[in-house]
Amino acid sequence: MEEFITVGQITGPFGCRGKVKVTPYTDFPERFLATKRIFLRLADLCLEKEVESAVLQKNRVILKLSTINTPEEAKKFQGALLQVPRAEVWPLPEGRYYHFQLLGFSVFTEDGELVGKVAEILTTGSNDVYVIKDSKKGKEYLIPAIKDVVKKINLEEKSILIHPLPGLLGE
Repeated sequence: MEEFITVGQITGPFGCRGKVKVTPYTDFPERFLATKRIFLRLADLCLEKEVESAVLQKNRVILKLSTINTPEEAKKFQGALLQVPRAEVWPLPEGRYYHFQLLGFSVFTEDGELVGKVAEILTTGSNDVYVIKDSKKGKEYLIPAIKDVVKKINLEEKSILIHPLPGLLGE
């Protein structure tokens, strides 16, 4: 089964020709300008739509999607998530990762000690924070995703090597 990544959410109709307002959930809202197809997910419904046009505005995107031609039809999709197949995500610069790529990774200290697994990633103003869960000890650690702490991310081995600053692991 194909995996999907959410890139935005329809917040309501726009205009009188069935366009929709979208809040982008991507660092690359310009992706909507190049996207030819997108999937709408609303409850158990998943529909593939052709992107007929896209306009970037300040904090939103205006899309015209195939077969949605009136404000009433557009309103039916309010709240729908816009998704693309995982294989179609835009590549990131070296050293940057999508959150979905790191979830479930094992986290080790430089001494080889297993800290736990990445359970969640919090987005903060200055840097992401990895929520690491150690199921054996029943503990949770908050690891800042900064160069002083995160030393290496290995996508093939699904692991992260950290240099824990004093107090970071509750010691």
